[in-house]
Amino acid sequence: MEKELEVERSPAAAAPPTANTDGCCSASVVQLTEQRQQNVAATENDGLAKIKDKFIDWEKIKLSREKSEGTKKDAEKTEKTNKDNETDEPPLKKVKHEKSRGQNKHRPRDKKIDCSDRLCPSILTEKVCTFGEKCRFEHNVKEFMTTKPPDIGDKCYAFETYGKCFYSLMCRFGTSHLGEDYTNLIDNDKFKDYVPSKNVLSKDLQRLLWKKKYKYEKAGKVIDTLMNMKGKNHSILKDSIEKRLSVENLTLNKSNEVKSDGTTTAAGQNEEGIMGVTDAGPVGSLETTVESQPKVDLKNKTDNMHVNSSPSLSESIPDKDVKMRICEKKKIDFSNKLYLAPLTTVGNLPFRRICKRYGADITCGEMAMCTNLLQGQLSEWALVKRHHTEDLFGVQLCGSFPDTMTKCAEILNDKMDIDFIDVNVGCPIDLVFKKGGGCALMGRLSRFEHIITGMSSVMDIPITVKMRAGIQDNNFTAHKVLPRLRDWGVSMVTLHGRSREQRYTKIADWDYISKCAEIAKPMPLYGNGDILSYEDANRQRQHTGVSGVMIARGALIKPWVFTEIKEQRHWDISSSERFDILRDFTNYGLEHWGSDQQGVDRTRRFLLEWLSFLYRYIPVGILESIPQKINQRPPCYFGRDDLETLMASPNCGDWVKISEMLLGPVPSGFEFLPKHRANSYK
Repeated sequence: MEKELEVERSPAAAAPPTANTDGCCSASVVQLTEQRQQNVAATENDGLAKIKDKFIDWEKIKLSREKSEGTKKDAEKTEKTNKDNETDEPPLKKVKHEKSRGQNKHRPRDKKIDCSDRLCPSILTEKVCTFGEKCRFEHNVKEFMTTKPPDIGDKCYAFETYGKCFYSLMCRFGTSHLGEDYTNLIDNDKFKDYVPSKNVLSKDLQRLLWKKKYKYEKAGKVIDTLMNMKGKNHSILKDSIEKRLSVENLTLNKSNEVKSDGTTTAAGQNEEGIMGVTDAGPVGSLETTVESQPKVDLKNKTDNMHVNSSPSLSESIPDKDVKMRICEKKKIDFSNKLYLAPLTTVGNLPFRRICKRYGADITCGEMAMCTNLLQGQLSEWALVKRHHTEDLFGVQLCGSFPDTMTKCAEILNDKMDIDFIDVNVGCPIDLVFKKGGGCALMGRLSRFEHIITGMSSVMDIPITVKMRAGIQDNNFTAHKVLPRLRDWGVSMVTLHGRSREQRYTKIADWDYISKCAEIAKPMPLYGNGDILSYEDANRQRQHTGVSGVMIARGALIKPWVFTEIKEQRHWDISSSERFDILRDFTNYGLEHWGSDQQGVDRTRRFLLEWLSFLYRYIPVGILESIPQKINQRPPCYFGRDDLETLMASPNCGDWVKISEMLLGPVPSGFEFLPKHRANSYK
């Protein structure tokens, strides 16, 4: 009888319930069966996913339900007490079950490492420290190595893969690449194939942004035209901008010097305006700058040289016959692709590499605030970095003013290697909304038009928009905005089927997305919301007429969803395969953020943030009804092995245990709380 009860309860290593030895076993089994039937009926109405009975942890479900019922009884008791005590005194406060939503703003932060505990970067680059005795970093190598914590592992991912670790003595896996006298070993055969991350902010460009001395060749003229022609028709506004830029372009070409190698140098432009490319080091870490060449449009250069030979603009090309265009925009085929959504915090470069490996076609960086980019903040420019495997990559900008958005678009277009720029019109958080950015632009169409027109005028790459269905829950307005976006020259729009007030609650309205897809034609429109399986993707693509789908939370919960969609199958992925994904993410993180102590801490934090979403995945072999829906919570259950059970835990302490399996023990006093309270399960 004990064995039967054990099988019914869990196939994992859970302790079986004790059986009575006095002949009451059958009665207890009947009672347990009746209780389970009641619990199953309750879970079906609670928005919980249906799981096979033998995997469910009924004891935890019972405890959580008793706790919930106790809270309700306390609330009813308080309300009854308030009615009985009808006096002039204020009533007692009702006990309310507050919904977990928003951010854990007071969550523990990473402890900053003291400069005296870090080696001076000049030692790693074998250069002379320019600060001399005033330098706050450690210069004694032997003393640093004696106080350095023991290595986490004996293999450094960067050295094993690329033949060189840029963190040398500071690497927490340094034993694999440190020789005699602490020399950093280099495998030249591997290192010659190393490809660094793209779009790294150079020191020269950063100084220009700090000092506000960067020369915006186009943005200034575009902004002046926008300010002087407020209230004008869009076509008139666009023609005025193109005409002014065309005249200015011809004037500049007359003063340009044409070199023997075919390149041009604009008058008054110094070498500090040239963007540099650095290796893939983390923010604030050691970076080796290598200057790159600015973009040169040979076709436009040749055309401009031909026009300059003419006597005047009016005689050579009449405005009535030919519209002057500064450049021909790059065209992208957005049809029928899988788009990984730009995800704040968790949509970092290592995570995008994971999703790209599993089949994502389009990737986009995390939302970057244009004002922070213009100020040269390294932490914000880190969001623009691109891995060489991201063949179709964009940057998402958020802002509320045409001047800052236009300037930022010009810098990104001229200095960075990106394929498109996406304008964020979907961010629902109050901090952005109250400043006029994100969803607020849907209610400020005049400003929205100036932002799109200004950005489009200084770019030779497509501009896209990500937006929500509306601001208020009962007043969707996206169908009114889409025709304007098409007329303004937007190349593609992604529509999230929820309003700002909904945030991530309720179900995404794909019927509304379908109507908007018809209105937006011929402009491509992508749908976004609640896609967690290939069946969800097929249903929305076939019945709504969208050009493609964008996947956000679904990719966080299971990044292999792109593989499922392309191969049209449900992947019953094992716990060991999922752990290999976490190991790859950790290795990518150590490469991106660094393998020193600071990089290890940062990799651990982003791994834990991802685990706060990843634990919601329910294995296919455990589900009673396939597929899992994104709005269904998993009840307490046991996995098919101990690792799968650990990965299903909603406890932050268990996530920390998983991180310790990959990155070693956490420092003493370490605490973690996820950024998002609700984990988007509403």
